[in-house]
Amino acid sequence: MSVETRQPRDVARRLADRARSVKSARSDGWRRETFTLERGEARAKAREWFDLYPKAAYMTEIEFWRELEDGRIEFTIRRLPSAD
Repeated sequence: MSVETRQPRDVARRLADRARSVKSARSDGWRRETFTLERGEARAKAREWFDLYPKAAYMTEIEFWRELEDGRIEFTIRRLPSAD
């Protein structure tokens, strides 16, 4: 049985590698897309997503939205990558 000695730099390197891999690929499993559109276009885009990815199958939802000063709507839609 060998005893492994760990240096602080080894721990730091491992944590940095893990942070980079999490940053490059979201680990929560959701697909997200953010749009900034006029109000009517935003409604149409949301309807399009809900038609393509029904809420019952993909758990599609508007995760975040806000009205910008110029009247456009910024919103993020999230969904599962596939339906089982």
